[in-house]
Amino acid sequence: MTIRRWGAITAIALLTAACSGASLAGGSASANHASLTIYAAASLNVALASVKTAYETAVPGTTLTISTDASSALEAKIEQAAPADVFLSADTTNPQKLMDKGLASGAVVTFAGNRLAVIVPRANPAGLRNPADLANPGVKVIAAGESVPITKYATRLIANLAAQAGYPADFAAKYAANIASREDSVAGVVSKVGLGEGDVGIVYVTDARASSDVTMISVPDAASVHAAYAGVVVRASPNQAAARAFLAWLAGADGKSILASFGFLPPS
Repeated sequence: MTIRRWGAITAIALLTAACSGASLAGGSASANHASLTIYAAASLNVALASVKTAYETAVPGTTLTISTDASSALEAKIEQAAPADVFLSADTTNPQKLMDKGLASGAVVTFAGNRLAVIVPRANPAGLRNPADLANPGVKVIAAGESVPITKYATRLIANLAAQAGYPADFAAKYAANIASREDSVAGVVSKVGLGEGDVGIVYVTDARASSDVTMISVPDAASVHAAYAGVVVRASPNQAAARAFLAWLAGADGKSILASFGFLPPS
């Protein structure tokens, strides 16, 4: 083979590689330069500030806008065509609702777990020391709304506690009778208990740890409840590839590491 012919072949190969690289770079840039709106459970609020910073650094050109509220409220907003790209819920039920109604694409992805905590104001004026005290006469329980995921988990926790030795047979009924108010989200429960507007509440461990205004009462391991967090890509999102990439990243090693630093558990 002559030097001239070898040079021509080499030039063609380099040109082909350059074009291919440009195509890949263009596709990557197109996917990366996305502005994603993330609807997320209120209990993820603090952790997602770090997730936002890490992801925008890892995927240059991407901008995340985080909007948090009760999972049930966010699911309802998406049903009403609110412009979200990804929905991160404190349960699997609300993402599945969107799937069942054809409003989500891909699969429901479980990305984290959490546990429940019984919280009291830092000063604990009611002197509560044990979860059994949730049923004491006159105790003001701050709870979440019926449709908020924490309520489903709290109901399971109360049932588990009622089955423990030493708890009265009517523990669940007495607890229910002590509910003084229902808040729109877990954040509302933490805030109200922290302000001393109630004696006690049931929230996620991560929310309890993030507040300097409340302290936790230990829950027996036998009664513990595991909360599963799941997400979906919203079908109406104009950024399907970028939304899927973000959800996969959050459920992967990097996302799990950040969530773990805030007390979230691996999905199970």
